[in-house]
Amino acid sequence: QVQFVESGGDLVQPGGSLRLSCVASGRNVSRWSMGWYRQAPGKPRELVTQIDNNGMPDYIDSLKGRFTISRDNAKNMVFLQMNNLKPEDTAVYYCNFVPTRGSGWGQGTQITVSS
Repeated sequence: QVQFVESGGDLVQPGGSLRLSCVASGRNVSRWSMGWYRQAPGKPRELVTQIDNNGMPDYIDSLKGRFTISRDNAKNMVFLQMNNLKPEDTAVYYCNFVPTRGSGWGQGTQITVSS
């Protein structure tokens, strides 16, 4: 059973930057596409970026040019560099497989963008 632990969330001003980390345990995730999902207050959880097992990334339009997903297969980790943060990026961020294949969710990490 794979488990995900996310970290790096914080309160940040608009225009600021953060780097999120996700470590997976219980399974080697290097063969699978991985993604970052987020859930804003009152909204469903959504996939916002993913990276395949070859390192090819993809992003929703609102993140292009601001966020960068990466992975370290040797450490079983996935990262999200977030630049030029906007209030609409406020959410709890989670990592998981893409698709999730029924995997459980970690506790997530809270990002709050506010002045």
